[in-house]
Amino acid sequence: QVQLVESGGGLVQPGGSLRLSCATSGSIFSRYGMGWYRQAVGKQRELVASISSGGTTKYADSVQGRFTISRDNAKNTMYLQMNSLKPEDTAVYFCNADRGWLGYLWGQGTQVTVSS
Repeated sequence: QVQLVESGGGLVQPGGSLRLSCATSGSIFSRYGMGWYRQAVGKQRELVASISSGGTTKYADSVQGRFTISRDNAKNTMYLQMNSLKPEDTAVYFCNADRGWLGYLWGQGTQVTVSS
């Protein structure tokens, strides 16, 4: 019954911005390490950014300085702020939660298209 619900994807021009949200429920949310992945057509799924339960963040080199991952444990929500978007950022973006012994949990994915 536990699931991740993603929103915020869409079409944006190069140089524009989007904010993705990933929401779930339950008090255990604050204990999860979480991340955003993306998969472009014909390419392997890759890790874009991650955030630990303690708030430590990491980014792929390709998005460093442009994307910001954050979490609001009180709202059981994780965010990905994407600025200075490029056509190569076009992909389906997936939310992921590491639940430890309970395994990984994935969102359904949301399409981000960067095009002029």
